[in-house]
Amino acid sequence: MNTRGWRIWCGAIVAGMGYLALLAGAEPLQVKPKEVLPVSVAMARERASLMLEIYTTTLDVMHHRYFRSERTIVPARAMEDVFTEMRRTTKTEARWIAVNLKAMSLNHEPGTEFEKRAAREIADGKSDVEIVEDEYYRRAGAIPLGVGCIGCHEGVFRLPSKEPKFAALVISIPVSKLSK
Repeated sequence: MNTRGWRIWCGAIVAGMGYLALLAGAEPLQVKPKEVLPVSVAMARERASLMLEIYTTTLDVMHHRYFRSERTIVPARAMEDVFTEMRRTTKTEARWIAVNLKAMSLNHEPGTEFEKRAAREIADGKSDVEIVEDEYYRRAGAIPLGVGCIGCHEGVFRLPSKEPKFAALVISIPVSKLSK
């Protein structure tokens, strides 16, 4: 049996065991959020850089492997479910903002002064913008938009411009008051 076959077989067994436990009256497993303590700005910077890479890679993989035009949910929207769970378990926040194309949701318009500045700077070619404010380290990282993204954001019947297009991911991590 190949690796894929083993994974499917093991997954089926685990799923079946979970189903039997539920039939027997067992409560579903609840993962409780960990206590999250504020960290130094240096640690927050390192984490945000890593998280940006994780989220960007996840988005890319989801888009290439799971997104098909006949489905109704786009990968960026599916990622928001990941953001919600991460916020619940780690108190770390993440959200998309539009940079130099139309926001497909009002929730993706840059809202704060930091987000507006980050959108301008990323549109001008910066790869990331950061700030420490309100006991959070915030980092906006550029997300290059591919052909599939641009088709909707720029307009289906319009010829794409030659200028690179971006969205951004804003990651906010609580930091300790004493760190710099």
